[in-house]
Amino acid sequence: MNTETRTIQQSIAVTWEFPVTFTHGLFTPGNRVLLDTLGRLHENRRHRALVFVDGHVAGALPRLTGEIAGYFSAHNAALELAGEPVVVPGGEQVKNDFSLVEGFMRLMLERHIDRQSYVIIVGGGAVMDAVGLAAALVHRGLRQVRVPTTVLGQNDAGVGVKNGVNYLGGKNAVGSFAPPFAVLNDFRFLTTLPQRDWLCGVAEAWKVAIIRDTTFFNWLCENAAKFPARDAAAMEHLVFRCADEHLSHIRSNGDPFEYGRARPLDFGHWSAHKIELMSGFKISHGEAVASGVLLDSIYASYMGWITETDLDRIARGLKESGFPLWHDELDARDSECRHLVFAGLRDFQEHLGGELTVTFPNGLGARHEVHEIDLDKMARAVHRLREFVAQKR
Repeated sequence: MNTETRTIQQSIAVTWEFPVTFTHGLFTPGNRVLLDTLGRLHENRRHRALVFVDGHVAGALPRLTGEIAGYFSAHNAALELAGEPVVVPGGEQVKNDFSLVEGFMRLMLERHIDRQSYVIIVGGGAVMDAVGLAAALVHRGLRQVRVPTTVLGQNDAGVGVKNGVNYLGGKNAVGSFAPPFAVLNDFRFLTTLPQRDWLCGVAEAWKVAIIRDTTFFNWLCENAAKFPARDAAAMEHLVFRCADEHLSHIRSNGDPFEYGRARPLDFGHWSAHKIELMSGFKISHGEAVASGVLLDSIYASYMGWITETDLDRIARGLKESGFPLWHDELDARDSECRHLVFAGLRDFQEHLGGELTVTFPNGLGARHEVHEIDLDKMARAVHRLREFVAQKR
């Protein structure tokens, strides 16, 4: 009997490159950003694209779909629009119905979008997630150009390499890693946002500054009151700096597709994802993240990882940024008086597998991962969070 065993060891290195561009008036015919982006590979052909538009954005900018069509018409020699722009449901609802993802895939196939064509997604993070997942599945991956229209999309969700939809009660339970062909951030879209959405992405800036960059953190503390006041210059600076930090992490962390056990940029998210789900998504992602960041910062202070002064600055800054930091879901209990939100730790662990790994600050501007949570201290942190919110600061 032949017992010989042979192995061929395969190793593949793949380099991903995509520009993240910041501009004003992306679909103004005189703005060449989109034209030059679609042609950046110098392929000698006319570039064909199917455009999806978030329904909330289309409602706020009734002329937008016409402007998109006009842009392609103005550059007709180089660009071709594969039918009229498609308006799709916006907000978390688009991630809660997988039949919508199937519909997006069907439309891409019906309009003969191939791997040399483009899917342009104009919208918030939820629309980019759902349409992006469909584009990642058709023909094993189409070229995606993301045009985020929210602060959260421009400084966080849109510049990363992930997409996903909610499934069987799990936040982003079904998804893929699909780096975009390009990300085009048009600050004009931010001016149309209602106040709640305007603030939503600010929480992600606090998150990344606390664990990565003390200079950015200090700037946030000094300018926190400008965000609820809708200071456009302050918001543009926040978006650019936060996006830069996220891109730097993705580029340098060595685990962009999360093969390991840690999710460093999800500081504060284990509870945030859970209270979003518990509220039926009445609590926005940004509001949940702001609460989660403060909760984990309080816990970090109990563990000696940050000082009381650090904690006070974090709490003050988040409050001045306009967030409703307390949500009753944080203190909801089961029949044995256990906090329901703590099940988010198990969900967090199951998402990546292996042992529990949660990121916390280790001094301002630095981070570390821990594998055990003292639930008694975390319960105390929940109580103190409520006290922080009740105080007049």
